[in-house]
Amino acid sequence: MPERLEVRRVVPASPNEIFAVLIDPQGHVAIDSSGMLMAASGDIVTKAGDTFVVHMDREALNDYPLGRYDVTVEIVTFEPDLEIAWTVHGQLDLGHVYGYELEPVEEGTLVTSYYDWSAAEQSWKDAAIFPVIPESALRATLGILARTVAPGKPRPERSTSAVSP
Repeated sequence: MPERLEVRRVVPASPNEIFAVLIDPQGHVAIDSSGMLMAASGDIVTKAGDTFVVHMDREALNDYPLGRYDVTVEIVTFEPDLEIAWTVHGQLDLGHVYGYELEPVEEGTLVTSYYDWSAAEQSWKDAAIFPVIPESALRATLGILARTVAPGKPRPERSTSAVSP
């Protein structure tokens, strides 16, 4: 079974404009497609190791009755205008990572959104809980990101999807 999901979309905006959304805790809430992120507390992140808190409500997915809870987002990769990734700490530390890679292209930025659980403990993998969000949620978040940073601009044609082994 694959242990990483990736989706790609060209967004008609600069890497800097996109990165500005991704380093802002409020930006995470604004582009969330799952409906789980209710609010965030904390400052804009500036380096790996920075953290902020996200106030969650899993009821939006109607899968696990977790109610309202908080998680701490810890930045694990921080390369300005190129890549940002984070892991989530909370009641359960699953060891999964979410991230974005940004590549300038003629039409704007090729954005790769990924969800990787390859470093999770085998016991979590054996529990068959991954992926905790579907590929469709990653894709929808890219659509919301595009609408956020490039409102009204038409979507360039070049978008792809990939699942890595």
